[in-house]
Amino acid sequence: MSSPNLSQQEQVNSAVNAEIEHIWSRIAGGLAGAVDEPVFRMWLEPLVAVELSDSKLTVEAPPQSCGWVRERFGRTLQTTAAAVLGPDVTVDLLPAGQRSVAACPDPRAQNSERAERERVVAINPKLTFDQFVIGDSNRLAHAAALTVSELPAQAYNPLFICGPPGVGKTHLLRSIESFVAAHAPNLTVRSTTGEAFTNEFLQALTSSRLDSFKASFRQVDLLLLDDVQFLERKTRTEEEFFHTFNTLYEAGSQIVLSSDRPPSDLQALEDRLRERFQAGLVADIRPPDFPTRLAILRKRAQHDGIEQLDPLALEMIAQRVTANVRSLEGALIRVVAFSSLTGRPITTELAGEVLDGLYPANAMAKASSIGEVKLAVSKRYGLTTEELVSPGRASRISQPRQLAMYLARELTSESLPAIGREFGGRDHSTVLHALRRAEQRIQADPSYRAAAESLRDLLTSPSPDRRA
Repeated sequence: MSSPNLSQQEQVNSAVNAEIEHIWSRIAGGLAGAVDEPVFRMWLEPLVAVELSDSKLTVEAPPQSCGWVRERFGRTLQTTAAAVLGPDVTVDLLPAGQRSVAACPDPRAQNSERAERERVVAINPKLTFDQFVIGDSNRLAHAAALTVSELPAQAYNPLFICGPPGVGKTHLLRSIESFVAAHAPNLTVRSTTGEAFTNEFLQALTSSRLDSFKASFRQVDLLLLDDVQFLERKTRTEEEFFHTFNTLYEAGSQIVLSSDRPPSDLQALEDRLRERFQAGLVADIRPPDFPTRLAILRKRAQHDGIEQLDPLALEMIAQRVTANVRSLEGALIRVVAFSSLTGRPITTELAGEVLDGLYPANAMAKASSIGEVKLAVSKRYGLTTEELVSPGRASRISQPRQLAMYLARELTSESLPAIGREFGGRDHSTVLHALRRAEQRIQADPSYRAAAESLRDLLTSPSPDRRA
């Protein structure tokens, strides 16, 4: 029954609005079934149908995501609407509050006032998802980074990528940045390093620009911070980043961090920061295996257009250079440069000549296990392996134990916690202390250094029986 206080036109409008709401609820139900729940909640649930006339359904989207929704979900939206209203219907997607605008702009061509205020992302074509070689050592980190790019703050927040230097952490952060710049330019991205964050913070303190500094880091949709371990032992900077982290997280902004160690090994950071880093997804990257190293070299050679290249030369480089991706690509550059300077084609012979100085063939092998390291060190110092891992603090035990932990870290791919477990259940902070003491002693004590070098040679020997 109509309300007597409403005019006839108002009653008509009310009935039309109710009909549109009913139609849109059916369409929204179809959209919810067509995509994953997090995708629906983030991108499609905010849509609102505002008008239906002449087989055209007008839908409004939040201005900041309108272009992205049109590009990514336009076809899904059209198909779902046609299933409810018939095949002749068309969907007109507009930014909310801008009914006079013809349609949502293409996100790659959009140049909003907000985007103009932010720095332009200089995309390095070598640091994109397309150029990232996926292997067993980095599969989880790659998948997580790609998911975060597509669903900021909806999947893994924060995302913490860790691994030794040169394995691809920065590549993934830059890939996220370039992906968002291409597909969601209205999202404000701030990309920096732990060192740059610290320097900017100190400059803001001394120049009374702290409010501006806070705004530049806290009013963003996505923060990418490389080398977060640089914040260790910097009390005031840690305090500032703690509040920045909380502000972004509570506002629903995505945070991506990278470090050379997992959060649990950042013992010099405040507990409350480590706890927040561990609250999301921690994805580690290990040094690449041989198939991955070879694939990286092939992709780099293809990307750089390297000619006169013997495929076996790439295999030699991949066999010799095992530490990380950066060293791998550096070795390829050296070989290519030598080829260019001498006019010789890139063959296995030429690659061997270039690499022999830095990556000799007899240094390819690594210790196969921590147990092998323990046995070699024990025999060297006349100890049993039980003594080596015992709680004993006498120097005749503690110094060999520290050296064994040092070699285990250098010659195996095991993490600090894993090494600690192998040495009597010690925690990672104890292992870190042992590594520092061993390194100091190697530099200061010639006999200790000679023992370390001798053990390293033994453990990396290509001999089939290193225990002899």
